[in-house]
Amino acid sequence: MNNLPLLTVGVTLLCGVLGVAGLHTYSAGRVEREALVDRLSHTGQIPAAGRHRRFRGFDRRLRKTGLGRRIELKLAATGLEVTPGEFFVYAIAAIAALWMIASSFLASFFGPLAAVIAVWGANTFLNWQRTKRTERFINQLPELSRILANATQAGLALRTAISMAADELEAPAGEELSHVSRRLAVGEPLEDALSELTDRLPSRELVVLVTTLVLSNRAGGTVVSSLRNLTETLEERKETRREVKTQLSQVTVTAYAVPIFGLGALMLLNAVMPGALDRMTGAVVGQVSVIISIALYALGFVVIRRLSRIDI
Repeated sequence: MNNLPLLTVGVTLLCGVLGVAGLHTYSAGRVEREALVDRLSHTGQIPAAGRHRRFRGFDRRLRKTGLGRRIELKLAATGLEVTPGEFFVYAIAAIAALWMIASSFLASFFGPLAAVIAVWGANTFLNWQRTKRTERFINQLPELSRILANATQAGLALRTAISMAADELEAPAGEELSHVSRRLAVGEPLEDALSELTDRLPSRELVVLVTTLVLSNRAGGTVVSSLRNLTETLEERKETRREVKTQLSQVTVTAYAVPIFGLGALMLLNAVMPGALDRMTGAVVGQVSVIISIALYALGFVVIRRLSRIDI
């Protein structure tokens, strides 16, 4: 006890030395980890480091479930930099927010209905992002076919031509071809790597291109002339799809305007007669009528979208 000040100084110095040593070890390990990640990202073995990921623990547990795997597959096709855990948490937050908003501005009966619509909307959002990315990829197919034709005409192998196209093209074609190139680099057959590409981004144009490449690679045919002819065909289809989309733009707007008018009518009714929706949904007849009305609006939306869908 008489040496308590000396003992305190000694313990303090020891803790300081251990703290400095621990900080030095942590800094060295972090530098080595960053160097390893940078080296592996340049070789294509892991993706380049991006933004900070949230909800990592929940994301790992979600990926082990069937729902998590389905969300992961859909996100992979959309190209969004969002993990399944992040998307699930954001979707739950949006569902809760729409529930509260519908209950506050309309009536408490509309809360669960808004939650169901939010679940449908989350799935529709993923499908829309996938379709949008597929459309962008289809627009790049003529340029992709032209690059492959020029590379093979110059005497390069098809695998090398695909790697060259991945470097020259922008996203999404560049990203998808980089993925195919990495799979080919580890020895996977060309047919399997390209088949996975058609599964992620399904389209008739891509199927035709993949079939041409696979058959030419398997049979040893004249891939250059085939790609030249395919390039012209893809250019014509691109212009045709653009014209059809322009002609059907008014029908597409009508499909979205129909349910918006119905929601606007409900809000207008509740604004003119405060509490009208509460009284209407307080009875079973009113609840059934609301459900039938929402089903009819949804049916009208689906029918209009089906009528405006033209496969080329």
